[in-house]
Amino acid sequence: MSVMGGEVVPQECAIPAIRVGSVASLRAFHRAMAGCADRFWAGRFAGAGLAYSPPEVTITTGTGSVCGAITSSGAQYCPDQRTIAIRIMKNDLRDPFRMNIAHSVAHEWGHHVQQLIGVLNAQAALYGPASAAARRLLSHRLEMQAECFAGVFYSATLKSIRPGISWKDWISAVRMADESDVHGKPRNLAHWQDRGFHGGATGFCDTWTASRSKVA
Repeated sequence: MSVMGGEVVPQECAIPAIRVGSVASLRAFHRAMAGCADRFWAGRFAGAGLAYSPPEVTITTGTGSVCGAITSSGAQYCPDQRTIAIRIMKNDLRDPFRMNIAHSVAHEWGHHVQQLIGVLNAQAALYGPASAAARRLLSHRLEMQAECFAGVFYSATLKSIRPGISWKDWISAVRMADESDVHGKPRNLAHWQDRGFHGGATGFCDTWTASRSKVA
């Protein structure tokens, strides 16, 4: 995989405020985040000489998407449709924590990047014949790379996003989150997101050759 790197140049993105209880302001926030992610990754792909196309982005208050029910996490990537499906959650309306909401876009865009560079197809080929334990590890490697790609995106855009939390405190919060069978241990998710942020390039995101302990 190309590093898609070089010097990290801050990217200005106009990300609006979120009003408590306002679906419209959450939609506007997600749309602005999508535009920000699109510009960032289009630039990285162009710099690496790779073809790029943006995903579709759908935003709903319901539970359905083009690839089935949206999970309780509030967002998912639909690879066949190349669509990021975002569900506005009641908790986001009650307590709109900017960085948490921003991460819905950043992480799922990471999966779109994986789709464009062939990682999702390669993982699917390995996943089919694998044992249950091997499938779990493949899932973790995939999710942690998406976390790392989100960190790469934040390396250029975090100041613009105005997250309302320091990077150190955000990574601490990620580290202390509930463990997910699909995503893996929070401490490892935090490690890869932080690695992408400080590395500033996708070459820092090779979760596929990392030791099991780093992706468990």
